[in-house]
Amino acid sequence: MKNILFSAYSLDVGGIETALVALLKNLSNNYNITLVLEKKQGIFLKEIPKNVNIITYKTSKIKNTIFRKAHNYLKQLSFKLKYKNKFDFSACFATYSFPASFVARTASKNSALWVHNDYLNFYNDDIFQYRKFFNDLKIYAYKKIVFVSEMDRRVFIAQFPEYSKRAVVCNNLIDHEQILKKSEEKVDDFKKKDVITFINIGRHDEKQKKLSRIINATKKLNKEGFKFRVIFIGKGSSSKQYSEMAKDLDNIEFLGAKKNPYPYLKNSDALLMSSEFEGYPVVFVEAKILNKPIITTDVSDAKKDISGKFGIVVEKSEKGVYKGMKEFLKNGFEPEKFDAEAFNAEILAKLNSIIG
Repeated sequence: MKNILFSAYSLDVGGIETALVALLKNLSNNYNITLVLEKKQGIFLKEIPKNVNIITYKTSKIKNTIFRKAHNYLKQLSFKLKYKNKFDFSACFATYSFPASFVARTASKNSALWVHNDYLNFYNDDIFQYRKFFNDLKIYAYKKIVFVSEMDRRVFIAQFPEYSKRAVVCNNLIDHEQILKKSEEKVDDFKKKDVITFINIGRHDEKQKKLSRIINATKKLNKEGFKFRVIFIGKGSSSKQYSEMAKDLDNIEFLGAKKNPYPYLKNSDALLMSSEFEGYPVVFVEAKILNKPIITTDVSDAKKDISGKFGIVVEKSEKGVYKGMKEFLKNGFEPEKFDAEAFNAEILAKLNSIIG
């Protein structure tokens, strides 16, 4: 079997981490896999297949600049001596991690960089910052640059046309059987009610997720007499801000981060997303598997993959979120049936082609 390596930051709760676990589970029987983490921590650690070898590589945090650089140089040298070009394939799965990028570029001549986010939006359409980010990741050293959405690939090629032949699209695998199984677990802090329940699952980060749009849209719909509730699953840097915004709203509940969000999604009526930008949200596919309609802002490939088939796509604004919620409250939405096995089979074929 081929020896392959994936590098990432940690295995805490998150879309990238969920996708990585599903990928390792699907590939572990056909490849000898090494997983390199900056931090060997996170609630998903226990879900990594036993035959996956986990090692750590993290940079020095010494405050003195000279000593820190010297220490990191020695760390890089040690890693190169032990692992340089020892693998048949290597991939940096956490785009934002420069140590993970170093590991992937070093471990094989056949390396790939996974891009999970819309980084042009992340850098507020600053092309200089966008180009600097990818140049700092040394994209020239990668044989493949893998995007989880077609939109992000097009944005990248517009700025780096010289790498167009290396840029490919491959969505994230999904463990649909596990999702269906986990969705049956009992939870004590959430009960199904007679009113329509919207659910948002994700990190609380106003810059990207814009959950203020949902809270303000809820206030407006309440004044119009609509009866519904909104459940937030997740936490983050903006959690306190959101709690303060919603303190007088009886129909908004914050339940915190959950290792298993699927019973909450299953017992809600619709997934609600208000993001300003995304890569390709794993929760899109999770909602499809549980046959839940999606109301989302126009992020990633939403218009292509969601609109009219699996849900309602609205403009990226508070007004758009309000309109999407109101449309669903008045008319509902019946999503198409999703074929998870066909979805995964197509992705696995692409993955095997990327690995080579």
